[in-house]
Amino acid sequence: MSLNKYPLASSTWDHNELDAIKRVIDSDRYTMGENVQKFEKRFSKYLKRKYSVMVSSGSAANLISIASLFYCSNPLQFGDEVIVPAVSWSTTYFPLQQFGLRVKFVDIDRHTLNYDLNALKSAISKKTKLIVVVNLLGNPNDFDEIFNIISGKQIKIFEDNCESLGSEYKNKKTGTFGDVSTFSTFFSHHISTMEGGFVTTDDEEIFHLLLSLRAHGWTRDLPKENLLVKKNSNLFYESFRFILPGYNVRPLEFSGAIGLEQIKKLDKFIKIRRENAKYFQELFDSNEHFIIQEEISESSWFGFSLVIKDSSSKKRDDIVSLLKKNGIESRPIVAGNFTKNEVIKFFNYDIHKRLVNSDLIHNNGFFVGNHHYCLKEQLNMLLEILSN
Repeated sequence: MSLNKYPLASSTWDHNELDAIKRVIDSDRYTMGENVQKFEKRFSKYLKRKYSVMVSSGSAANLISIASLFYCSNPLQFGDEVIVPAVSWSTTYFPLQQFGLRVKFVDIDRHTLNYDLNALKSAISKKTKLIVVVNLLGNPNDFDEIFNIISGKQIKIFEDNCESLGSEYKNKKTGTFGDVSTFSTFFSHHISTMEGGFVTTDDEEIFHLLLSLRAHGWTRDLPKENLLVKKNSNLFYESFRFILPGYNVRPLEFSGAIGLEQIKKLDKFIKIRRENAKYFQELFDSNEHFIIQEEISESSWFGFSLVIKDSSSKKRDDIVSLLKKNGIESRPIVAGNFTKNEVIKFFNYDIHKRLVNSDLIHNNGFFVGNHHYCLKEQLNMLLEILSN
């Protein structure tokens, strides 16, 4: 465990992951191969999703997901309008900027930390071609209402589920609602390959696009029968045949082998995280100073957010300093109101109405970690420090 009394994240590995690494070393095959393929199949089975493509990170997953929507049937075009929540992680937004989309920032709900659904509804215009749905800190969005809002409209859904593996909306796993959806298996996430990510889809054409975009834009990884090209039976000519302006975001065999061990533990990890969350809710639900995240359906509880109420005299800087002094790690709620970051100068964007709740989260919000082990002692300590 970290030297901190209450770290932000902790390793979920044991001898099983180390043995998996050793097996890869013994095989002398390190580039993407059999272990990655097995993990992809296992990941799809867990989600009940047709296709899963493993990549080098959740950020890379977001990148090739947006790219795939520019090359599929009825593709996005440069300058199309995309609606995003104003609070999310940086690489939720960066591919949108890099592909020339016009980004419209919409406020979030201060309780759920997901879309303010009234704001989302009013933000949609005839120009809207894509909505980015982010399940923040493990919390599902209200997908029934979102699909009701876009009913009859030609709008695609990109679901960023990087923080929310294992969460469910009405008994259906998140990461299965988007035309294309993404996950992260970074160190601090629900399962960890240290670096890694996934893209999932039920669309076969998008699946084939992702396979090509992941590795140089070539045809080599496409199945013989695919929806993009007719492959030459002579493998020599398919070795270096490029059809898309792709990337190299392939994972290593280590990542696949480790992931196969981690996913065996996922249900247990989620169960403990939810038990921790229940105790956190008991301690803080009626706190006079803090708003805590309101769960929609079944969250997988990435972490525990606390937002200082407008009526409170507490100051975030003082709290963060006090937590640090007492060995409790904390962070801003992802990137806060993203439009407050300097990088926004590179975006083609609009702000829909006022981002009141996003500003509150930006100025008054912070979160502490959740883990795969019981946190009663740490949460009691957190409450005592914040109460004093």
